[in-house]
Amino acid sequence: MSAVGNPMSARPLLYIDVDGPLNPFAAKPHRRPEGYETHRMLPDTWIAQHGGKPYWRVKPLRVWLNPAHGPALSALADRFELVWATTWQHDANTHIGPKLGLPELPVVEWQNTNRAGPDGTFFKTAELVQHAAGRPFAWIDDDLSTPDRLYVEREHAGAALLHWVDPAKGLLDEDFDALAAWADSQGDTTPTAA
Repeated sequence: MSAVGNPMSARPLLYIDVDGPLNPFAAKPHRRPEGYETHRMLPDTWIAQHGGKPYWRVKPLRVWLNPAHGPALSALADRFELVWATTWQHDANTHIGPKLGLPELPVVEWQNTNRAGPDGTFFKTAELVQHAAGRPFAWIDDDLSTPDRLYVEREHAGAALLHWVDPAKGLLDEDFDALAAWADSQGDTTPTAA
């Protein structure tokens, strides 16, 4: 697993989780958050979790998406290389991206989804460090904790921002502002000729 795009790219990676940051699944189930639209989806990864049932017998997922998140993420594409880092994997390009007006994005393909990684980290943490291969990155997720931050500080050679998002609220304007400010603080990382 290697970092996407050009490893000498000036832009840091932005790893994007779906459930929590884009789909505030922990909000009150009887009240859709303001600004969000309800979608019913049957991604392949969801169908596969239902023991071979035909797709028409699998209850669709209720997914809340805010259409303003697409333009906000697209605006960050000047500062970041956007990458899906979600258990939706390629289904994010099929089901989530089109609803938000996003182009097809690279996808981190998880090797292990056992929910626990080394040193008490989330299962994604070590794989994202490996995927980034030293490139600076920001990661938006609702499953970030102190062990994840410590692991990234110890194991990742580049700058990193692990940005926790409340899964009951999803991404807010201040989250987008924090991501933009962090990317701007990284300065120009374009390699110069010797």
